[in-house]
Amino acid sequence: MGFQETFKALSDPTRREILNLLREGAKTAGEIGDHFPMTGATVSHHLSVLRDAGLISDDKRGKYIYYELNLSVLDEITGWIAGLKGERSDEK
Repeated sequence: MGFQETFKALSDPTRREILNLLREGAKTAGEIGDHFPMTGATVSHHLSVLRDAGLISDDKRGKYIYYELNLSVLDEITGWIAGLKGERSDEK
């Protein structure tokens, strides 16, 4: 996984909104899909792109798969951006 996949995943407004939803905690695909006027297959595609980019992880619990933010990738991105600004990542 590299920054190219991450930024491609972040370029879509629906995927950014999914990330915002996951800030509240882990959710199933159905719970995520309830927030959007799209098919389950489309939601699944967006989740797949986010997972492949390393922005979310999934965890099977019983018969459901829960999706949650992968904060380590977000930390990498913010550290990289801080470096561009000339800041050290531990100065935040």
